[in-house]
Amino acid sequence: MNMDFMLNLTQEQKLIMTQQMQLSVKLLQMSGMELQEFIDKEVQENPVLEAKYEEKDLNDKIDYKDLIKYLEFDNYGSQSLGSYDNDEVSPFTFIGNKTSLKEYLEEQIIETNENDYFKTLCKYIIENIDHKGYLYISIEAMAKEISVSLEDLERALDIVQSLEPSGIGARDIKECLKIQVKNKGIEDTKVFDIIDKHLENIADNRYAVIAKDLKITPKEAQSYGDTIKTLEPKPSRGFYTGEEVKYIVPDAYIRKIDNKYIIIMNDELSPRLSINNMYKEILMKDSDKNAVSYVKEKMNSAMFLMKSVDQRKSTIYRVLEKIIERQEEFLDKGESFLRPMTLREIAEELSMHESTISRAIRDKYVYIPRGTSRIKDFFTQGISKGNNDEDVSVVNIKNIIKKLIDEEDKKKPISDQIICDNLNEKDMNISRRTVAKYREEMGIKSSSKRKRL
Repeated sequence: MNMDFMLNLTQEQKLIMTQQMQLSVKLLQMSGMELQEFIDKEVQENPVLEAKYEEKDLNDKIDYKDLIKYLEFDNYGSQSLGSYDNDEVSPFTFIGNKTSLKEYLEEQIIETNENDYFKTLCKYIIENIDHKGYLYISIEAMAKEISVSLEDLERALDIVQSLEPSGIGARDIKECLKIQVKNKGIEDTKVFDIIDKHLENIADNRYAVIAKDLKITPKEAQSYGDTIKTLEPKPSRGFYTGEEVKYIVPDAYIRKIDNKYIIIMNDELSPRLSINNMYKEILMKDSDKNAVSYVKEKMNSAMFLMKSVDQRKSTIYRVLEKIIERQEEFLDKGESFLRPMTLREIAEELSMHESTISRAIRDKYVYIPRGTSRIKDFFTQGISKGNNDEDVSVVNIKNIIKKLIDEEDKKKPISDQIICDNLNEKDMNISRRTVAKYREEMGIKSSSKRKRL
């Protein structure tokens, strides 16, 4: 057996991500709210780090008159509040209460004439209703779990299903829709038959199939379909279920001042970070090596955090500068003037990697004159035109497609090929397959499914 041992020297490139590099990347891709939470946690864990929040004198009188004017000026809401006299404007105008779905249901149960036993069963069922308004556990399983008769629990479920919003407590979409139909006082058995057997056919506009099965005309089938489409498949809609989107905080504001757009970074996203002077003195005077080593470690961590937060802010600012350069017409005139702009183009102009730009705009928002917008939405591919004109953004292409479909004769919907031909007549180089892709991305059905009888 040949057992030669050889020592070979090879050279290879590897990127080793240090903890500091990982932190820098992590901070860059955080949303504004995530950044706030992260910094608060770091301040609690690192005694060297100090955070200074803007303090307001609680005794200062709030000028609600000016506050309302400011809010209305920025189009946050145009709620009519009459005159702006201080004694007529209450601070409670700005407080909105969230109505919990479960609280709303339980309030209705309290008002029923049922005894305490059935009220308790109803509340137990309500606790097992999911965020969409459906009962996600079987009646049999619940009866076994709390050791009650199936009959009693079924009666309690009937009570729950009689509550508002209509369709609540259903076990599937068919039951949800049928509850709503009953509550509307509709007794036509054909509606129930269609819900039981033809929901997919309604979605696909196959009214001829429904008509044949129920021995009615396609137009009658379409009429039944229209009725069913008015029903609510998610009965919890409009109620607070604990799964709402987090409050959006813009990272920056783009304002037009003296005919020039300027960027104002949102400094309220993070406190002003600094190093506690007491720990600086420990480094200079303390003879305890362990104490000095500990302080040095915490100070390095704090310094790098401060640097990374500043770098995150600088990167977002530079990206927004390029957006203003490219999209000034969009900021002035609206969505139809959005120009094609890719991550790669901006990355090359800023001498950054494309992934850095991608992280910098991830979950970030900017306030522009027409409201808060995702920074990501400024980036869009373009469709080249047949002549020497500038490319047209995908957003604009989609708007044209939507407009053509909105204006079509619903009895004879236009096909993807007709839309494609129409766009190409406008010198837009686009294929039928691309038209279909954009149409589906907008949630618009094909021509056969849009047809009205």
